[in-house]
Amino acid sequence: MTGRVLSLAAPAKLNLFLHVTGRRDDGYHTLQTVFQLLDWGDTVTLEARDDGVITLAGPDLGIARDDNLAVRAARALKALPGVAADAGVHITLDKRIPTGGGLGGGSSDAASTLLGLARLWNLAVSGDRLAAIGATLGADVPVFVRGHSAWAEGIGEELTPLELPPAWFLVVYPGVHVDTGEIFSRRELTRDSPPITMAAFFAGGSRNDCEPVVRDLYPEVDKALNWLGKFGEARLTGTGACVFCRCADEASARAIAAEVPAPWRAIVAAGVNRSPALEQEAET
Repeated sequence: MTGRVLSLAAPAKLNLFLHVTGRRDDGYHTLQTVFQLLDWGDTVTLEARDDGVITLAGPDLGIARDDNLAVRAARALKALPGVAADAGVHITLDKRIPTGGGLGGGSSDAASTLLGLARLWNLAVSGDRLAAIGATLGADVPVFVRGHSAWAEGIGEELTPLELPPAWFLVVYPGVHVDTGEIFSRRELTRDSPPITMAAFFAGGSRNDCEPVVRDLYPEVDKALNWLGKFGEARLTGTGACVFCRCADEASARAIAAEVPAPWRAIVAAGVNRSPALEQEAET
């Protein structure tokens, strides 16, 4: 009932800034952001099945397994015309990325599932089609499917690949789960930030519009930002809860990580422009 096995990285991301520029009639918010991919994250292992069944193994994430984005991604791909009825998969998630942390863990898992299953099931499906499927699952999925750090607009699906300079980051997870829907539903959220240019971003003219709301609702995130701010410019990624700062080098990042107070979690990672998942695909 089982066959070929394929394992792919599912990298985390940082939002180096996040401006909310408007709200569409369908309720989705328009934004500008830069997605910085990291060399650290989850691992998705896919084992082919020939009984048409999609199953999942991994930690309890507090949601029904059928609602897991990796499972939903597999089902969306299986629904394409021409996919064999007996095409199935057993998905194993090795989770390192905290849920509700703003690092894109679920979205990255879904993207690596799409990329891996396209190969495992021998599907002639384009990157554009996979990205379009990903967009139906979540606004952050397409950037992981494309597999490149990027400037993003629209609801996050209008992507322009960026070559970002080498960087090391210290990420702090303060141990709380931030509800993205709650943050974007708050009346006090800034929704009219004027669009900026890439040049303005690289010159330092940016912020995270979600940060004031998250600070107010989640005191532990506020404490983490204040603590990390002693070592550099501390920012929220996405809607949080993770906060981060850019460090001079790996040694500096690890030195600060050693001082992160319990029970917070410290993550040291390098920024990468090309996803490790695509590098692995090229090797298989």
